[in-house]
Amino acid sequence: MNGRRRRVSIAARLFAVQAVFVIAAVGLAVALLALDARGRATADASARSMVTAEAVAHNPFVIEAVQQPDPSSVLQPYAVTLMDDTHVDFITVMAPDRTRYTHRDPEEIGKPFIGTIAPALAGKSFTETYTGTLGPSVRAVVPIRGDDGSVTALVSAGITLSQVDATFWPRVHLLLGAGAVMIALGALVSWLFSRYLRRVTAGRGAEELGQVFAYYESVLHSVREGLVLVDAHGVLVLYNDHAADLLGLTAGGPARPVDELDIPASLKALLLQDEEARDEVFVTRDHVLVVNHQPALPTEAQRGAGRIRSLGTVTTLRDRTELLRVTGELESMRTMSDALRSQTHEFANRLHTIASLLELGRSDEALRFAADELNLSQRLADRVLVSVDEPVIAALMLGKAAQARERGVALKLETHLDPGTQGFEPADVVTILGNLVDNALDAAASGTAPGVEPWVEVYLGLGDGEDDLVVQVSDSGPGIDHDARERVFGRGYSTKETDALGRGIGLALVRQTVARLGGTIELSEHVGAVFTVTLPMTARVDS
Repeated sequence: MNGRRRRVSIAARLFAVQAVFVIAAVGLAVALLALDARGRATADASARSMVTAEAVAHNPFVIEAVQQPDPSSVLQPYAVTLMDDTHVDFITVMAPDRTRYTHRDPEEIGKPFIGTIAPALAGKSFTETYTGTLGPSVRAVVPIRGDDGSVTALVSAGITLSQVDATFWPRVHLLLGAGAVMIALGALVSWLFSRYLRRVTAGRGAEELGQVFAYYESVLHSVREGLVLVDAHGVLVLYNDHAADLLGLTAGGPARPVDELDIPASLKALLLQDEEARDEVFVTRDHVLVVNHQPALPTEAQRGAGRIRSLGTVTTLRDRTELLRVTGELESMRTMSDALRSQTHEFANRLHTIASLLELGRSDEALRFAADELNLSQRLADRVLVSVDEPVIAALMLGKAAQARERGVALKLETHLDPGTQGFEPADVVTILGNLVDNALDAAASGTAPGVEPWVEVYLGLGDGEDDLVVQVSDSGPGIDHDARERVFGRGYSTKETDALGRGIGLALVRQTVARLGGTIELSEHVGAVFTVTLPMTARVDS
């Protein structure tokens, strides 16, 4: 990620943008508030001027004074005192012809008033901003009426704009101070947020994150294993197409809690845990999965910024369903091969026995011994080959029969099937029958009741109405505890040291295959354990 030119991180860019935005927003707000404050100061000056002018115009003393021969001698002292008390810059009482009776500057008395008086002469009070002898001012002009209601004089009260500014600038300074505080607070919040972004993005820029995201998307959809990402809150946030197929999810679907997934509880528990797991085997409805699981730890930059907690977990899923099916078939072939090797030794011993009987001149006993062995083997072979028209399954049962004989277990096969009526996928039947017979042989060989020879019985037949294929395997073993019946089909359950297809996975594969074919499996007890599998004929590959 390091190049000749260091890209600016998202955090730095966001901080700069936010700082500029805060400064511009606060500056605009201060300008608008300053204009508003100036308007309010002018309006306040105009209101004060109007109140003062109206008070003077309605004062009986003033009304009487303007009718005297020398109004200035009476009104000037009154106006000066009133200006000092009301803090207005001027109060000018004038004749209708603009002649001043009073003024802030006594030298201006007797001179004409500078400003608008026409509305006042018409009997209307008004305000205006005008430049007079004292400079620009906000002034109010009000008519003074005599007893008969006619306008006998005018009065103007005003405040200069310099005084308005004197009251305005303190407000501006307050606004500028408040704006500076807002800029400082905005900069602090932006800096804190930029620190958070720098921590979660590891200081990367937008281009780098976009490039990383593009790489991640490519990797996510190119790997031939299922990839699942779960966040720290137990939500499945990301998965690729292969994982969607293995877990029965919708490709590209929304994030959803792991607890809502339709997968085995043991696999849910693994996805939600923080501990690392290597090559764990899980059996779902349609697949056998090898799962690797590890927490997603923060980067060095994130750890340096104080983030220690895991960000979630990353899980890979490898499908081993077909491999285990092929392994089951190979196991059946190996069983047959081992059985043939053991029979080679057994037949060699029998041939030696027959040869010895012939050398001793006991030809009748030799012939009888050979015929008995031949009839026993031939009856078993005929029953298997006639009843089971699938050569793979026939080979499996012949091999299991030889294996049972070698272990001292009597294997009994009972069939009520006509040739050509099975039609199921051989690999599926091998998975079901092979695992059930293996478990039954192990159980029978492990111990039976005193005085009872170990045995295993296999029944193949049609169910009621000939709509189902029934496979039943029973043994003379110790059986299965009632408390363990719910767990016997789960991954990891085993009463043996090892298992041909992985520790504790045989019965789980049986249940998976039966469920995929739409059948059922039941566990009961007679002498030992009895497993009954019912497969609908509609699941046959030739249907």
